[in-house]
Amino acid sequence: MDGGAPYNPRTVEEVFRDFKGRRAGMIKALTTDVEEFYQQCDPEKENLCLYGFPSEQWEVNLPAEEVPPELPEPALGINFARDGMQEKDWLSLVAVHSDAWLLAVAFYFGARFGFDKADRKRLFNMINDLPTIFEIVTGMAKKQGKEKSSVSNHSSNKSKSNSKRGSESQGKYLKAMQSKDEDEEGLDEEDEEEHGETLCGACGENYAADEFWICCDICEKWFHGKCVKITPARAEHIKQYKCPSCSNKRARP
Repeated sequence: MDGGAPYNPRTVEEVFRDFKGRRAGMIKALTTDVEEFYQQCDPEKENLCLYGFPSEQWEVNLPAEEVPPELPEPALGINFARDGMQEKDWLSLVAVHSDAWLLAVAFYFGARFGFDKADRKRLFNMINDLPTIFEIVTGMAKKQGKEKSSVSNHSSNKSKSNSKRGSESQGKYLKAMQSKDEDEEGLDEEDEEEHGETLCGACGENYAADEFWICCDICEKWFHGKCVKITPARAEHIKQYKCPSCSNKRARP
């Protein structure tokens, strides 16, 4: 169920890279690809699992046939609960089980390749620095970043640098531009510090000063432009941006 040739990370860094890839794939399934994920989890089908791969891809499939399996298995039968609860609650439930599975896989590799106490602690700390899938799906991860964004948006008189966030009246999207003026370098650093805890609603990664971001006018989550396939040029012509999740919710009967 690993979507290709067996891959066995052997160092803390390799296991963490494996973790991040699988995590990114599962976040896609529960956010930007949520409509497709919803459709694939047909309650009429057999027990289904959500798998994340190191390649940042995801898959809904039957569990592995081997007993015991090569890797720990994700939660079984996620499709059966789909129509028995509100969609947001169902997605949150899948997210919690996905977090548990990711930890199980990471520490399976740790046990298999003999990580000692220091290695296990380092691996956990690296993982713990990232928001959980549950936090991203429920919006908990963006609260602290949103508070910082609010402070910044109401403090525009501190700087007129073009690297600052655009105001809501100017499209509610962010163009993080590197300044060509040496006198503004200090302001660029200040901007990155202010927005450093803003997290992308799709991939869960932090704000970076050299990346284009856009904010959903419905749920007010921020996204990397590349994660939702929006370019700065295209954003200029969008009066009200709706992220994939909000667009799908409105389209679904």
